[in-house]
Amino acid sequence: MPMDKMHADEVDTGITLVARLLAAQFPQWANLPLQTVRSAGTDNAIYRLGASMAVRLPRIHWAVEQVEKEQYWLPRLAPFLPLAIPVPLAKGEPAEGYPWHWSVYRWLEGENATIERLADPRQAATALAQFVTALQRIDPTEGPPPGSHNSFRGVPLATRDAHTRTAIASLHDTLDGDAATAAWEAALQAPAWHGAPVWIHGDLQSGNLLAVDGKLRAVIDFGCLGVGDPACDLIVAWNLLSGEARNVYRAALQVDDATWMRGRGWALSVGLIALPYYQNTNPILAEISRRTIDEVLSDHQRNA
Repeated sequence: MPMDKMHADEVDTGITLVARLLAAQFPQWANLPLQTVRSAGTDNAIYRLGASMAVRLPRIHWAVEQVEKEQYWLPRLAPFLPLAIPVPLAKGEPAEGYPWHWSVYRWLEGENATIERLADPRQAATALAQFVTALQRIDPTEGPPPGSHNSFRGVPLATRDAHTRTAIASLHDTLDGDAATAAWEAALQAPAWHGAPVWIHGDLQSGNLLAVDGKLRAVIDFGCLGVGDPACDLIVAWNLLSGEARNVYRAALQVDDATWMRGRGWALSVGLIALPYYQNTNPILAEISRRTIDEVLSDHQRNA
């Protein structure tokens, strides 16, 4: 995918800028080769540094808070998780005309875990459920509650009502608005989460999962990390999994009906809001959004 801008107000980045930043702040890495990483990620520009590192720069203002959060929390969470996650190696300072902090991470090998690249989707569903279960078991004390730093992932589902209905209206030429509204309203009827907040990744989807030799090996991009309603980490059941694999994921997580319904609502809302925003600038994410919407609407119709 070309590295065109996805946001009207995002900042410019590029290999030349990254090279200058490294030379000034981390000269020990300045002579390593740099290459652009083609990604459907929306918040950060990524560059591979040598064979074993990656440089990650926020490309839009709402991603700036993620840097400090990931620098602090990812090293603390990693020892408790069964899949690899990014490990920050250094934090860069604003300089060379670039306005924000940025990060150097250890490079994680793998391909985006699209359904076609998973040898056994049921095994992947089990591995992902084990990851989510382990994440939820970590003490959430002092963990960041939902806010601008994580796109408000983990808030009560009803807070997304106005934006979701606006998205449905904007897509009147491309989807069945009545069906989308019915599925959304069904999700809103699910009881809210009254348990203690738990750790959530917040954005589980194929672009944030890495597979090696057909097996799930890593979870990346923790920009939506926070503590809140666990339903948010069920989104992947519709944006990636389907059929038996979806059932395996639910069973492994032992999800109650209300949380499952909220999770389906989260998947629908995220897909509906992302599609009109990215349909002309990010075809990969737009296709994920379309698939998610279709899966949710089909699932809702089957279970209505």
